Amino acid sequence: MEEINLKEVYSYFKSRLLWMILAIVVIVIIGNVYTILTRVPMYQSNTTIVLVGESKKEYSQTDSQLNQNLIGTYSEIITSRKVLQQVIDNLKLKMTVDELSKNITTSSVEDTEIIRITVNNEKKKMAAEIANEVADVFSDEIQDIYNLENVAIIDKAEEADAPYNINYVKDNVIYLMIGVVLSFGVVFVMYYFDTTIKSSETVEEKLGLTVIGIVPKESKE
Repeated sequence: MEEINLKEVYSYFKSRLLWMILAIVVIVIIGNVYTILTRVPMYQSNTTIVLVGESKKEYSQTDSQLNQNLIGTYSEIITSRKVLQQVIDNLKLKMTVDELSKNITTSSVEDTEIIRITVNNEKKKMAAEIANEVADVFSDEIQDIYNLENVAIIDKAEEADAPYNINYVKDNVIYLMIGVVLSFGVVFVMYYFDTTIKSSETVEEKLGLTVIGIVPKESKE
């Protein structure tokens, strides 16, 4: 296997540094264009509700046990067709119940009686409005179904500052690393298969001849 002269490699890479920088910049630009064209920014807002005692003044162990048992049921009711259809009607949304359901998730905070309602939407204002409306409609629905007033809203949903599915800093770091790896790889392959004479030392080493002089390349003015 042919030995690689690190000094030659360094010189070869240095001579093509500008090309490598341009290649990296092009890859980063292509990556950002790909992100813009293929990813739809999605915004996420959430509201939290807590199950309380029916009287909202006295909270007993019985209330706590009841609420713990109801968390799973309440989570299903939140995403039920009846609740979501009411939300669509109230906000005059141009989507079906199934479409809305796909963008709503519920989760219970471990060892608590808190339920978090999370909504994803292409518009940050709409995501917050839907989350708050779901909580309000759900609270009213519980009163009708169970004749209970044991739901209280802790935090109202607010508009998100940035889309949750796009991280431009992270993406650009990835594109930058891809550009560096590809440009270094291509230049190394070019060097490895480059059979031109790069120095007088190469002539002496390959041909066993002594170099007695070097004619400098004349620069064009």
